[in-house]
Amino acid sequence: MTQTQTTPVLAIGLGCRQGCSASTLQALLEQSLQAHGIDLKAIKGLASIDGKKAEPGLLELAQRLNLPLVFFSATELAPYEPRLSHRSRQAFEQTGCHGVAESAALALAEQLGQTRANLLVSRQKNPMATFALAWTGQNPR
Repeated sequence: MTQTQTTPVLAIGLGCRQGCSASTLQALLEQSLQAHGIDLKAIKGLASIDGKKAEPGLLELAQRLNLPLVFFSATELAPYEPRLSHRSRQAFEQTGCHGVAESAALALAEQLGQTRANLLVSRQKNPMATFALAWTGQNPR
């Protein structure tokens, strides 16, 4: 019986305040990836909560990076709450989700990888945004 090696699927989850610029999001994303030795080319997609569908900074970032941007509802993200490294009451009051970046990263990684995802980089933040990275498959590090 042989075990198949699967290519890791890496997905980024992002949360942001209204009006957060693409440059602010990109700086947080690049800083977080660099700190963990992960190449941007390995990323398969970006995700956030559906309340951010019209957020110009997120839309511009996805276009800049040429990555798909997927949105999930708070209901779709709720099952990930027990797996979050941090639960924010403020985020829950604003979005109905205890952690947008981590939940969205896990949801997208699982959608793309068709298997259980894990957080590779837990919530990173700056004053305007949050970032998390999830993966499925072989550990990319």
